[in-house]
Amino acid sequence: MIRTQIQLEARQYELLKRVAARRGVSMALLVREGVDAVLATEDHGHRWDELFSIVGKYKDGEAKDVSREHDSYLDEIYGEWRRSS
Repeated sequence: MIRTQIQLEARQYELLKRVAARRGVSMALLVREGVDAVLATEDHGHRWDELFSIVGKYKDGEAKDVSREHDSYLDEIYGEWRRSS
């Protein structure tokens, strides 16, 4: 484990201390459980997978003006990505 330091509001500290005592566990364990709960709601790899899915979107010859119109192609791709997330 890695030791770290956090700051809690007084109210959070007191409530956390009471819950830990009632459960018979450390406050650190409750903090780790809270961190796990937050991390469980995040999908860390999902965004990158979506971004890389644009590779090969246009078949050879479909986008001949990429050197001039790259911004409009990126707007189109990122717009689709934002709508799907």
